Amino acid sequence: MTSPDPALQRALRLERAHHDRCRSALAAMVEGAREQVHAGADVSASGADAEVLGRRLRSQAKELRELPEGPLFFGRLDFDPAAPEAHGGPHGPLHIGRLRVTEHPTAPPLVVDWRAPVARAFYQAGPRDPRGVAVRRRFGWAPGSRGASADLTGLEDEHLARGESRPSEIVTREIERPRVGPMRDIAATIQPEQDDLVRAALTASVCVQGAPGTGKTAVGLHRAAYLLYTHPQRIRRGGLLILGPSRAFLDYIAEVLPALGETGVRQSTVRDEIARHPVTGTDDERTAVVKHDARTAEVLRRALYARVRPDAGAGALAVPDGSYRWRVAAEDLRAIVAGVRDERTPYAVGRERVRARVVAALRAQAERRGGPRTSAWVRRIERARPLVAWLDAVWPRVRPEEVVAGLLADPAALERAAAGLLDAGEREALLWPRPPRSWKSARWSAADLVLLDEVAGLIEHPAGYGHVVVDEAQDLSPMECRAIARRSVHGSLTVLGDLAQGTTAWAARDWSALLRHLGKPDAAVIPLTTGFRVPAAVLGLANRVLRRLDVAVPEPRSLRRDGELVVRETDDVPAAVVTAVRDALAGEGSVGVVAADADVPRLRRTLAAAGLRTTDAPAAHARVAVLPASQVKGLEYDHVVAVEPAAIAEAEQRGLHRLYVVLTRAVSALTVVHTRPLPF
Repeated sequence: MTSPDPALQRALRLERAHHDRCRSALAAMVEGAREQVHAGADVSASGADAEVLGRRLRSQAKELRELPEGPLFFGRLDFDPAAPEAHGGPHGPLHIGRLRVTEHPTAPPLVVDWRAPVARAFYQAGPRDPRGVAVRRRFGWAPGSRGASADLTGLEDEHLARGESRPSEIVTREIERPRVGPMRDIAATIQPEQDDLVRAALTASVCVQGAPGTGKTAVGLHRAAYLLYTHPQRIRRGGLLILGPSRAFLDYIAEVLPALGETGVRQSTVRDEIARHPVTGTDDERTAVVKHDARTAEVLRRALYARVRPDAGAGALAVPDGSYRWRVAAEDLRAIVAGVRDERTPYAVGRERVRARVVAALRAQAERRGGPRTSAWVRRIERARPLVAWLDAVWPRVRPEEVVAGLLADPAALERAAAGLLDAGEREALLWPRPPRSWKSARWSAADLVLLDEVAGLIEHPAGYGHVVVDEAQDLSPMECRAIARRSVHGSLTVLGDLAQGTTAWAARDWSALLRHLGKPDAAVIPLTTGFRVPAAVLGLANRVLRRLDVAVPEPRSLRRDGELVVRETDDVPAAVVTAVRDALAGEGSVGVVAADADVPRLRRTLAAAGLRTTDAPAAHARVAVLPASQVKGLEYDHVVAVEPAAIAEAEQRGLHRLYVVLTRAVSALTVVHTRPLPF
């Protein structure tokens, strides 16, 4: 960092001047993009070409305008001229930032995008393998800097060519910086093992078993940004989807990709992706577990294809054509239907394939008698009433809602479809206790949406994405995994999660089964066990809970020794919580008060009565959030007050897993307040 050393002070002045130059260049880039949009409007081209050009120019201008304010670079590489082969040829000093900044498209960049191949040395170079780097420089910026050059407060050099190796104070301070508000990007602090995952090939599906504080969510988001940069056409053509466990979580991570220069990425939940109807019904846990079971997929497939009735057309099909009447024999019709059904195509495709083959048989007869037929003749025969009536009887059109409602409302239909798959108790759990008059008046539950999506996927394949990032994947059910798999058949997946944090009734115990349901059984499972955010004292306590869980995952370790752990036994829990919050507010950063869901309203009233302002919004900029244990997965707070761990552990079937989640949300200090014996 900075010191009275005149050489370092001079280097700092030069870097500030370079940043001023970069800011001017970026302003010119934004203005140039705006002018290109105006100029593009006057281009003489076909309507389609002009539209494509205009869309591309408007998109580029919009992305530049919407870039969040902040420092334009965080690192610099000085290459060793004696080893040009190690870094691809001669390079001057390269500044590394969140996006490329240049004074002219053909001029050498003033800042290189962190995702560029040449920038990889910033993350991977070391004294044993300097990768042609003589000096790696890191820059220290004032917290919350909006990009003023005066906020560049220090720098730190590693002379890799000399074999220098020492911990970076700048990286340490950035990782430990108090956290208030949404998640930040980690482009400046990516570690080598994280960088390997971020830059994995587009065609590779990877599963990251990430312990708390290892940065798995950030790795997934940076991988998304890297793929958008490296394969822009392929990814944007198919789309990129970020799936999180809740809207609160998505709000928390929403600013990461824009900070990295990427906008327009769809961030959603599984429920939002499959929602055909609003959720107005509820299921007990027993029913929900059966609906989310992979066996139910086969039950639904049987129920759908039970609607195909090859003999419903009763006899031969006769289609009038002027004075002629062309016929297809009953046995030929049955053979066509059976053949198409054996091909296991989507239901809607199968219906049209049956129609096409029947029309082909009719056309063959007509051409034997009168020569070739036109496409207009084919279209007329396809719409002929006898053919349409036969097709509707044999292979009827159907809605997903009709199939699911017909199954859940009819014990006999369910018994036929579930024979050999579900026992009597499971079938009873699936049946609606009071069936609606029709599917149109049904009250769909969250689990019903998964069933509807399964049937919709059997009828017609949904549009897929080029890449999908799935966070907190350990909580996905087999049926939810199938819904994701349908949307990534031709794309790849980045699967993020921690088996120890699985809290749903169907949470995965190992990754192999879940990856099979996701359609990526060969995806590599890569563990991240080094914690950068959660202090060692906090992880030590959490690891005592981890040893009691029914999953085999490696215990995480932390590089941080600065955290604080307080376990406070008391006869007056509300008063102790008030004291703990006031003590936490004496320091910096955010405070999260987490309790069993049923205890949260009382705690909010207690803190309000004590004059402490709180929020129930996880990603808000308020200092103190009071949250139920069920909603804190994926979030971080500088100081966490965990209230009555025994109540959290007893509140649900996998309550110890939930408690493990709660204890690992703290990135600076954890206070445990309890009156009952601790469950660890």
